[in-house]
This record gives sequence, C-alpha cells and structure tokens, in this order.
Amino acid sequence: MKLLVIGLGQCGGNITDSFVQINKKARRKRGIEIVTGAYAVNTDLGDLSRLSKVKADYRHRIVIGELKAGGHGLGMESELGADIAKEDADKVIDAIRSTPHFFETDAFLLIAGAAGGTGSGALPIVTQLIKERYVGKPVYNLIVLPFEHEEQTERKTIYNSAKCLKSASAVADAIFLVDNERYVTKNSTLRHNLDKVNALVVEPFYNILCAGEEKKAKYLGGRVLDAGDIVQTLTGWTAIGYGKSQLSFFKFPFGVSRDSGDNEAGQQTEAMEQAIRELSFGCDLIDAARALYLVSAPAREINITIIQKFGERFRSLVPQATIRNGDYPRGKRALEISLILSQLKSVEKVERYYADASDFVSKAEKERGRVKD
Repeated sequence: MKLLVIGLGQCGGNITDSFVQINKKARRKRGIEIVTGAYAVNTDLGDLSRLSKVKADYRHRIVIGELKAGGHGLGMESELGADIAKEDADKVIDAIRSTPHFFETDAFLLIAGAAGGTGSGALPIVTQLIKERYVGKPVYNLIVLPFEHEEQTERKTIYNSAKCLKSASAVADAIFLVDNERYVTKNSTLRHNLDKVNALVVEPFYNILCAGEEKKAKYLGGRVLDAGDIVQTLTGWTAIGYGKSQLSFFKFPFGVSRDSGDNEAGQQTEAMEQAIRELSFGCDLIDAARALYLVSAPAREINITIIQKFGERFRSLVPQATIRNGDYPRGKRALEISLILSQLKSVEKVERYYADASDFVSKAEKERGRVKD
C-alpha cells in the first residue's frame, strides 16, 4: 500500500518525518516506495524548520495562518486552528496536486496530536476537504493522545482531545489511535526522546505497507497482503501493533540448520504476544470487528503449520472479528508479526475524554456566569 502522508502541527510533522525515514529504508533495502508524498503543515515556522526528513521547500513544509499567527504556534487554541485551516486548506490541495506519483496513492494518512492547537483544530477540516476533492480514496487519521502529565496540568488538553476525536471520527474512514503514555511507561528515557517514540509509532506500518508493493518473486508470500486487504480492514477506531523475536538455530552436520520444535513455538508465541502488548493504545481485543495480521520471516521459516498456529491464536483473541492475513518472506534471522485491530466498538479512553470534556465545558460556563454576575 502506498500512502500520501500529511502531518498537521508539531506532532504531526514530526511523525511525518518518521514516515519519510521508513520510506527511505524501504527504497534502500527493498527497492520499494511506500510513501508517494510527505507534507508538513503548521502555523509555526520554527517547528517546520526543525524537521529533518520532509523536503525543505514551501510545497512540502506548508505554512498556514501567517496573518493570524505570525509564524508562531496557537497556544492550544484549537478553534483558531480550525478557522485557519478553513481559510488556508487550499494550500495543502495545491501541494498534493504537485506530487509526481500521486496517481499511485492508495490512501491518505493525516497525522496530528489531539491536544494542541494547529493539528488538533486543522485535522478534521483538512480530512473533510480531501475526502470531497478525492472521492474514492480512503482518508485515514493517525491521532496521538496526550501524556498523562499533560492531562493533569492543562485542563484544555482534555477538551481539545475530545473535540478533535469527535470531529475526526465523523469524517475519517478510520482513525489509528496512538497513546503516548504506553511508550514512555515502558522506558522512562523515552519521555526525553520523542524522536524515538515517533519511530516506534511508525514501525508497525513498515512490513504491512511493503508486503503489497513487493515485486521480487522470491519475496512474494503464499498469501499476499495488499492494499485491498488493508482498505477492507480499516474502519473506525483502530489500533496497530508490532512484535519481533530473534530466530535461533542449531547446527547439524553438513551445514544444515534446524530450529527445535519447542524453541520455534516459543519464538512464535513471543512475537505474537509482543505485538499485542505493543498495540498503539489499550483496548479490549474482543471489541474488534475487523482484524489483520502479517507474518514476516525468512522463507524457510514460513510454512502452513506456522500460519495455522498464528491463525488459531489470533482467532481466540478476536473471536468476533473478520480476519485477514498474509505472509511476507523477508528478513534474515527474525520472525515479525504486524497486527491491526479495527472497528473497535468501545474505546474506554476516548469515552473518558468525552465525559471529562463535558465537565470542562460545564465548569467554564459556570465560571463565565459568575464573572457576569
């Protein structure tokens, strides 16, 4: 699958940088293109200038709201971000038109942080405009939820997040949710290394996007997972995950290598369980109505038995879901699992944002009433 990626605001721009990086990796290591174009959109010139992978020209680093923001951020004023997007969104459309290989694009992916001003406000507006202009191409969102300390120290974080999620869910074909806190709680040093967090956010997309674009016969799986499978899977609230286990071998005479049965089973389980633990946000797996998994490993390690085992395990985890799967014989000494859970019926954290935002609005109205009195 080939994506056209648009990052909105500081968070969106930084993650778009990481998508450019994995596209370069795919091109260098596999001769594959998985990103047809990458654009960063922001009111803050400083944030745009700090990007390192998105092309450094006005068509790829797009400044909006120059008259209202003066080249600076919006200080969490998401309503202003929405207004600016309505006025300047045509700049994004003009940039898309200039994409050399736009006709190869299978879908759009728009990225933003839920809590800020520019990205949070602009995301639903730009999503709607692209859907109207490019009918027939799916438009997905990737929305990054705030850190817990941000929720606790700034009340408007909750309000902006709820408003962004509510508005985006009304227009996007699917929304990948990413919970920042899930990454930093596993490794406290990541709190001070957002570049590493962004790389982890993007990592699960790599094999899934590459598999359907593979052209070399020896790397084509018995069941190729392509853009059609992904499009049919993605709808509504969505989580994505990735797991990896190193393969170990025992040497036998004449140079033949074989993995022991017990060790093989352990490695398979490890990769699957890691992918589940590393889902981009916490959810109840049984709530997924659609799901997808991709097995990637050296060709000699992928067989019907392994695929059946993964299928049985995954079916036990998502018993209500329509499941699509594929295998991708790539890699040298690792077994990798990529998962997508989609059309999730209930997302507890999103519901909590909605409830807390309602309380925020009620309190704000009461405070305004006291001031008037």
